[in-house]
Amino acid sequence: MRVDLFDFDLPPESIALRPASPRHSARLLLAAGDAPFQDRIVRDLPGLLRPGDVLVFNDTKVIPAQLEGIRGQAKIGATLHKRLGLRQWQAFLRNAKRVRDGDRIDFGNGVTAVAGPRDEEGGVMLRFEGEEPVELLLERAGRMPLPPYIASKRPTDERDRSDYQTMFAREDGAVAAPTAALHFTPELMTAIEKAGIGTETLTLHVGAGTFLPVKVEDTDDHHMHAEWGRIDQATADRLNAARAAGGRLIAVGTTSLRLLESATGEDGIIRPFEDETRIFITPGYRFRAVDGLMTNFHLPKSTLFMLVSALMGTEKMQSVYRHAIDGGYRFYSYGDSSLLLPNP
Repeated sequence: MRVDLFDFDLPPESIALRPASPRHSARLLLAAGDAPFQDRIVRDLPGLLRPGDVLVFNDTKVIPAQLEGIRGQAKIGATLHKRLGLRQWQAFLRNAKRVRDGDRIDFGNGVTAVAGPRDEEGGVMLRFEGEEPVELLLERAGRMPLPPYIASKRPTDERDRSDYQTMFAREDGAVAAPTAALHFTPELMTAIEKAGIGTETLTLHVGAGTFLPVKVEDTDDHHMHAEWGRIDQATADRLNAARAAGGRLIAVGTTSLRLLESATGEDGIIRPFEDETRIFITPGYRFRAVDGLMTNFHLPKSTLFMLVSALMGTEKMQSVYRHAIDGGYRFYSYGDSSLLLPNP
């Protein structure tokens, strides 16, 4: 399938640089089947779903995965994107040509790492020195890894440490937030519970590869990045029971959706999962687990826009995005959201 089918023009001013406050006041575009689009706000969500539906959240926690260091006289930037071991992380490096296998990079505040071999995606293995847990080293020397379309427009600051973290964040390991869940607040969760809507969590550690551009002309030639996820037996059982009782599973974010689909067999049964997934969802894919998706607005020609096009249809999603752009919706990680229900 041609990648240019998923292109669209986005005005730069549509990119959100800060989240809405309060979070549940963000706008929400409802696209349900063939019904006219509805312009709502996130706090309307309980009234847009049915009792017995289940919202599925990702409880991954973003770590301060961006580092600035020095190798000799060269300035080196590192974005960690995949844990390889207790003290080893795969990283994308800025000024990588100045770093060779075995070089030591000093990230300041007593944090150093030795560079290892490169992988096929252009990443470099970093082995952090010392005995302290890497998470403590990152708290000392790292900063929150804002997406490039935000970081290129303003510096990361202390506010981002809370803004770029969901209320469900519990499991350390993500280098990008599951941004659809940024809109949820305790007040909204109380309203969801009162409406008889269930909630479940799973874990998918979002990698920096989620921001990598699709550089090929045909989707068949794209190499999807791997991300590690887990669904335990008890969660799988509850999700299967909810669906068997007639409830719909609504993934909150593309990360939750990708893990649910990775864990579900052709028979539609969700099974325990603890592994990496490279699932790449494009139009023509038959969804096995989810009945809907709440998600922010994605980049042109991105794998995530391909995913929502698979769920709703490419022409439909182009229409959704035209409506959002014309209506002044805010795009990307800190932006507004959409609720996509192919068969309401």
